[in-house]
Amino acid sequence: MTEHAAVVRGKAVAKRRVDALLAAVPARDRETGPEALARAERQRRRWATQVVVIDELAQHACLERGLAPPEEVSPDRVLAVAETDVADLGSIVAAALAHSPAARLLLAELEGEQEVAEAAVRDYYDRNRDRFLTTEALRRGVDPFGGATSEDFLAYGQVREGVARELRRAAGRRAFFGWLDQAKAGVVYTAGHEHPGDPAHPDHEHRH
Repeated sequence: MTEHAAVVRGKAVAKRRVDALLAAVPARDRETGPEALARAERQRRRWATQVVVIDELAQHACLERGLAPPEEVSPDRVLAVAETDVADLGSIVAAALAHSPAARLLLAELEGEQEVAEAAVRDYYDRNRDRFLTTEALRRGVDPFGGATSEDFLAYGQVREGVARELRRAAGRRAFFGWLDQAKAGVVYTAGHEHPGDPAHPDHEHRH
């Protein structure tokens, strides 16, 4: 029996880190049958392994970029994860960002590197007029796509910075996912710690 859950860049990731995370995160599946419960727990272990591996990968990435590495994450440190983040990122990445200071630092760095063209900001404003109705127009129930006048919308100059920030954030997240896909390619998992969606094991599922 090995004492590690995975090997990341030649470094063994101890099973105890996965165990500590599991102890801190309550089970979300309320299975009652012994077989179903055992399956859910196996998948929970694989899920937790992914979270720990992302933290390890992010620590490597921060060092490579010359970023001041955050203090090592406490194994049982898991911040609250917003439901919207789970919907946008998937539960594994959302939990990893909540759990790992290095992952948050890397995401912030990637977001800061993104350049959003003025044309893209303007295009978003023009294509999503319903998001920019004034409070008064909303109160009156104005249809943004029929019958609305220019006075019913917030001026482009008022919302430009917010739109650019939102687009930069979205681009940063795409860059983070791109980095993660490449970084995880060389990770070697021990039996029972594979990705929850890996079809090579019988419990696999595609829920993230």
